[in-house]
Amino acid sequence: MRLRPLATACAVLALAAPLSSCGFDYATDREYDVNSAAENREGTVDVLSAVVVSATEGSGTFIASLSNNDVDDEQTFTGVSGDEGESIEAGEFEPVAIPAGGLVNLAESETGVVLTGDFGAGEFIPLAVDFGNGERVTLEVPVVSNDSGYWEGLDAS
Repeated sequence: MRLRPLATACAVLALAAPLSSCGFDYATDREYDVNSAAENREGTVDVLSAVVVSATEGSGTFIASLSNNDVDDEQTFTGVSGDEGESIEAGEFEPVAIPAGGLVNLAESETGVVLTGDFGAGEFIPLAVDFGNGERVTLEVPVVSNDSGYWEGLDAS
């Protein structure tokens, strides 16, 4: 008769473990981006909050924050272009140095990375971002209007 309460207690414990909130991959441990911009954290340099700010159809300015995860060496942002066969091209610009362990916000930089191609506000365009270390990251970047709140006046084209 003593085995029944012991068996019941073991069954309750066995069922309680999978139903409890204990475990791995907590929601608070995962990255959660609260914005509509594109992000890529796969390379040495993280591309954060990437958008193309456009005042006119077919032209816009690439804006992003570039975070260098390498704490020993400076990295450089060298180019951006259309990915997946998209005919989107960047005008000439000086490579942007990203300090070791540092961050550069292209919205605050004197370098205006102007893009031209077949796109307009409200679309998403596939872009490839190149760095001096040979890495290339790709993202689907939203095109936002130059007169919409936070992005107002950031189109250098």
